[in-house]
Amino acid sequence: MPLLRTAIRPWIIVTILCLIYSVFTVIQNNGDPLALVTIGTRFSEGNPTGQEGYDGQFVYYIARDPSIAAQYIDVPAYRYQRILLPILGRLLAFGQASLIPWTLLLANLAALATGTALLEKLLVELKANRWYALSYGLTLGTFVSVRLTLPEPLAYGLVIGGITLANRERWPGAAILFALAALAKETTLVFVAAYALYWLYRRQWRVAILFTAVATLPFILWQFILYDRLGAFGVGSGGALATSFEIIPFAGVMRILTEGGIAVFLVMMPLIAFFVIAPTLWGLRRVWCDFPEWSVYDFMLFANTSIMLFVPFSTYREPLAILRFIVGLQIAVILFAAWKPAPHALRNTTFWIVTVLFILTLYTPNGS
Repeated sequence: MPLLRTAIRPWIIVTILCLIYSVFTVIQNNGDPLALVTIGTRFSEGNPTGQEGYDGQFVYYIARDPSIAAQYIDVPAYRYQRILLPILGRLLAFGQASLIPWTLLLANLAALATGTALLEKLLVELKANRWYALSYGLTLGTFVSVRLTLPEPLAYGLVIGGITLANRERWPGAAILFALAALAKETTLVFVAAYALYWLYRRQWRVAILFTAVATLPFILWQFILYDRLGAFGVGSGGALATSFEIIPFAGVMRILTEGGIAVFLVMMPLIAFFVIAPTLWGLRRVWCDFPEWSVYDFMLFANTSIMLFVPFSTYREPLAILRFIVGLQIAVILFAAWKPAPHALRNTTFWIVTVLFILTLYTPNGS
């Protein structure tokens, strides 16, 4: 029994539960693996009044045939910029369309397992309990994103890998992983900015310049390729019906009231206040108190909390979208609280696990 307890790890539990959840979804849909990508007839059949589906369908369309997928996508350049997961799914399936839903699941499941395992290792190195890794691996933004075929598990798994290598001063490898993360989802560039600022702050000019160049150049080149092929850069705040980043802090939240009405605001505010605003304000306060003696974890926390102030209204108004967006914030808070240490804050990160219960009422609004 003691041996069993030591053998069980958070990443194992997360992986098994996620696999069960994903397979159950397929079984519930008569064995159709396309249930994992949530296809909507509005895009698959070009029917303006059809079902909308969700963002995983765009990953699937690109993986199935990158050369013609644009006709099935709401904002092609925006979706194509997140190229890593669809290309990986296509390669693993050897181009066989029938296998692609499964290979996309496999890629994301492996990324979730690896990211959670590496976060465990980081926590142990910081002398914190490894089980706080569940505050990353067993939340909506990662766990549910595997079942929905979204890029977050792969993108942030690579981020955690990059942090692991950076902690060992293996800058070239870390930069490569961050570059891949950016090609999975552009929001991971927040971590690149954090590391660049950290090294500039420490006057490590050479490391800052080389790291930033390696971590961002592939993404920049890909943006120009997208512009050449699709006539637009991919960088933006979202797909169809998306709004731009805000200028006034938390204006995206207040617009829920002014544009969505009091009823929508009252429904959304408990979720946003508890899972987003509270940790954001806590993080900003902690880094303010630490200044000017900032560690790399301060910079990670500062970067990820600062961006939350300006997140678009279109992201804040959708529960699924905002809970996907905060994965970077979750990682930053967990690692900062473990490093500091801040035991109370670290315990509070486990409340993010509650977000996984959204699987009970899963729906498919406009994503981000």
